Amino acid sequence: MSVRVLLVDDQPLIRNGLRVLINDATDLTVVAEAGNGAEAIRLAREHRPDVVVMDIRMPVMDGIEATRHILTGDDPAKVLVLTTFDDDEYVYAALRAGASGFLVKDMALDDILNAVRVVAGGDALIAPSVTRRLIAQFAGRPAVPAPVYRSTDGITEREREVLTLVGLGRSNAEIATELYISPATAKAHLARLFTKLDARDRVQLVIIAYEMGLVSPGA
Repeated sequence: MSVRVLLVDDQPLIRNGLRVLINDATDLTVVAEAGNGAEAIRLAREHRPDVVVMDIRMPVMDGIEATRHILTGDDPAKVLVLTTFDDDEYVYAALRAGASGFLVKDMALDDILNAVRVVAGGDALIAPSVTRRLIAQFAGRPAVPAPVYRSTDGITEREREVLTLVGLGRSNAEIATELYISPATAKAHLARLFTKLDARDRVQLVIIAYEMGLVSPGA
């Protein structure tokens, strides 16, 4: 079945370009488009997309507030936020709102399609070009209260290794390869980490890895 996508951006040219790109893929389909956050909330409820590709700066309601509303519903869509290098303040808030990933608008087209697929599959993705800068700044910001996970008590050595690789931005397949385990085993370790650390998604695991000191900004 095709991944159902809702496009949210106040610039029609960007929506048109993304629509053509996504609809050209055999496994992805644009089911609706919105020009602001309020419209996105309505269309998300109406069309029940798998993934919402969400801009941040928009009139009426921005993408951060729209993300919060969309993710409070039953069986909500995954939200993939659009950002630029100058959008750090918005990205921090989007993480808190529950976004599953970030796209940089100048990413390669194939990378954009892959990001939609990754998020639809229940994984999280942060554009490699902003990962270290984004997470390092986010994890240390005193103005935004955040739970700090200072101990790895209760986490096995293997789970610690998996969490470290998640913090470095590795995918499940890459984790499996580096640790010489099967992808299913890597996924099982992640599931246990979600439970033990009370993490909502992979983005939170990345933050936790930094807060625990398992990964440093220059790693």
